[in-house]
Amino acid sequence: MARIAVEETLSDVKQALQEQGHDVVTLEGDNAAGCDCSCVSGQDQNVMGMSEATSDASMINCDGMTAEEVVQEVNERLQNR
Repeated sequence: MARIAVEETLSDVKQALQEQGHDVVTLEGDNAAGCDCSCVSGQDQNVMGMSEATSDASMINCDGMTAEEVVQEVNERLQNR
């Protein structure tokens, strides 16, 4: 399965992705390197509403989404790459 970086505060998302068989790492430092997708809480966005990309991986802002919705979004993005 895919390697997914997940922000530490999103433990429910991390668990849901692991249950789907994804390799999940905590999003910190260089952990996002080599990941297929990154999941962020949206709390680290700057004033312009944009977050700084840490890699070329697809980034998902999980703000307002359930863990199941995030898993669905991850799977859709992985299929479309």
